[in-house]
Amino acid sequence: MKALILAGGKGTRLRPITFSMAKQLVPVANKPVLFYGLEAVAEAGIREVGIIVGDTAAEIQHAVGDGSRWGVQATYIPQPEPLGLAHAVLTAEPFLQDEPFLMYLGDNLITSSLKPLVEAFEQRQPNALILLAEVPNPQEFGVAELQGERVVRLIEKPKHPPSNLALVGVYLFDKHIFEAARAIKPSWRGELEITDAIQYLIDKGYAVESQQITGWWKDTGSLDALLEANRLVLEDLKPSNEGVLEATQLHGRVSIGAGSVLKRCTVRGPAIIGANCYLEDCYIGSFTAIGDGVRLVECEIEYSIVLEGSSVENIETRIEGSLLGKNVSVRGGAKRPRTLRLMLGDSSLVEMP
Repeated sequence: MKALILAGGKGTRLRPITFSMAKQLVPVANKPVLFYGLEAVAEAGIREVGIIVGDTAAEIQHAVGDGSRWGVQATYIPQPEPLGLAHAVLTAEPFLQDEPFLMYLGDNLITSSLKPLVEAFEQRQPNALILLAEVPNPQEFGVAELQGERVVRLIEKPKHPPSNLALVGVYLFDKHIFEAARAIKPSWRGELEITDAIQYLIDKGYAVESQQITGWWKDTGSLDALLEANRLVLEDLKPSNEGVLEATQLHGRVSIGAGSVLKRCTVRGPAIIGANCYLEDCYIGSFTAIGDGVRLVECEIEYSIVLEGSSVENIETRIEGSLLGKNVSVRGGAKRPRTLRLMLGDSSLVEMP
């Protein structure tokens, strides 16, 4: 079995961050989202991985390389235009050939192992097997209607959902998906939708089965979802300290990277601080991820993500629910605002009057 990871797309909901960074490489708990997917695929025993890439192909390829660090062989497959998931499947047909494959959306984060899903597909040998999750707001997702484990209908963002089971973004297919992708027409968005291709399989009498996720799942395509994914990953953080602490208090599970120095700080975990950071007179609150080489002086940050090389200095008001890109600079002045919620792209500079 092969894997197809989709790492194209423009990430419009995460702009301005994604003007200068692929959305799949935005870190969650100091690790790019895409790397979690590669780990999951490798843990499932899959070794040949095709990666669909678009405008950010060079950045994705530089980050992932040949895939050897995960024990996989990565092949890059350009998709000239983001014309839908089913179009991506057709684009990858020369790589996939007639072999069954697992398709994984590269900006998704899933805690469940994919191995039981792969094993179920190999044992039962349906034409398609889709992963589902219970959600409180099914009207915002593609929803499956089931008879037992068999899928009888897929509905995209229904006003009156037949179930609360949403499509997660992990699929297993045999070669018949190519027939389906070629048979369907573009949606109103001008894209070949994978839900339409799966519905084609259902309508033609092919076996489409489902399996429900046991852990949590997040589509990290928006700020709020990204911060929530960061929170969920940090819930399982293992504490460690390779830095230097001076008059600093750590509460709960905190991870500090090598070469980092913390002076007169309070860190309340779960929180992760990367390597070679400098923190002085700071409060770092729960569910915060600080990237490598960050400088923080006289500030408070909580439930936020700060990417590598950034600095925040002399900010009296606590920063919460924020995402700061690489090499961002935020500097305070004499007057202070009451609250700050920031989403800043790479190399931004914000100065408070």
